Amino acid sequence: MQSPPPPPPRPRFAWASRNFRIQTAATVVSGLGNAGAPIATAFAVLEAGGSQADVGYVTAARLLPTVLLLVVGGALADRLPRHHIMVAANLFSGASQAALAALVLTGHPPLWQLLLLSAGGGAGYAFYSPAAGGMIMESVAREHAARAFSVFRMGLNGAQIGGAALGGALTAAIGPGWVLALDAGCFLVAAALRFFLEPQAPAAPGAGGSMLRDLREGWQEFASRRWLWVIVLQFSVLVACVSAVEAVYGPVVAKERLGGAGDWGLAMAAYGCGLVATGLLMVRWQPRRILLVGNWGVFLFGVPAFALAVAAPLPVLATAMFLSGVGVTVFGVNWMIALQQEIPAEAFSRVAAYDELGSLSLAPLGTALAGPAADVLGLSGALWACGTLSLLLSAAVLLEPQVRRLSRRAPERSEPRLAEPAATH
Repeated sequence: MQSPPPPPPRPRFAWASRNFRIQTAATVVSGLGNAGAPIATAFAVLEAGGSQADVGYVTAARLLPTVLLLVVGGALADRLPRHHIMVAANLFSGASQAALAALVLTGHPPLWQLLLLSAGGGAGYAFYSPAAGGMIMESVAREHAARAFSVFRMGLNGAQIGGAALGGALTAAIGPGWVLALDAGCFLVAAALRFFLEPQAPAAPGAGGSMLRDLREGWQEFASRRWLWVIVLQFSVLVACVSAVEAVYGPVVAKERLGGAGDWGLAMAAYGCGLVATGLLMVRWQPRRILLVGNWGVFLFGVPAFALAVAAPLPVLATAMFLSGVGVTVFGVNWMIALQQEIPAEAFSRVAAYDELGSLSLAPLGTALAGPAADVLGLSGALWACGTLSLLLSAAVLLEPQVRRLSRRAPERSEPRLAEPAATH
């Protein structure tokens, strides 16, 4: 009797759902533009005769509406189809960046116009980010979370490499306006891709509930986990320091002491290499103490500040940026696993919004004060302060027992949650 034929081989990436693949591809596309846009914006301000303080103000203008609108975006993402929110936010951000590009290409726009359009981009991100976080979490079965999140971050971080290098090179070669136009185009392509995401089953509370109640319930989920708000409190100061270094001090040091936008683009590309190289490691490495290991990566966040403070040559600065990228991925993958493991799916976007709100809450102030701080402390002194504060915060958060002890649980088999077949875009 003839034996039955062997079953067909399982596809190599069978764990990657359709939504995961589309969202990852769209994130890579928009990430290519977003990586170069901050470089282009900073040099657009400097080439228009602006100061390092003006660079900080423009960066703060982008961050402020993000901080103010994130919780609203999170509540909407737990009530409405997330893919609709992402498409609308991408279209809005693309239009904002296109207008900014047109202003830069047609001359030296006044500071108030740069502030206004930067704020528009920040508003779009406030609605996009909570919806995107919920979508990627729901599109991954829990038993494949470590692999999927590592692959997702590798895609995002690979875009960081190419986008930063290309953005720096194009800014130096043909000017910042074209880089901003490229960013606008990437937003439009990403919106087109996300239009084809399959709707997920509504995760919102029962019909008729108020948004205020939703926000209150999300806050209760957030505040009841000490490990969560302790790390968010740490990041509120840490992100302010890192934003000041990367968005303000880095471009200024590159212009004054290195080769300008091209060299800063190469340094940011080295940062992206650190992100991707560590993503390959995190596909296989699954530490048990997820937050303890993640926070060891946070110790590397401040290394670029020290390299910039001593006016290190480009190879040394690139190495420091690479190490920072290593730390970001080690923390980021473990943080995503902790959130997926501990946060209920129906409240995820709201909790993610409170997470990002807290983490970004001081960033506008940090970038706005970066110029005045450099005037008082000197550029090197301000960089030393940022790096030292980053190290102290990384050590302080380990005093919390929940951060040290939160452990990876054995995964239970689960499937991505989709809406009924009748649902349409």
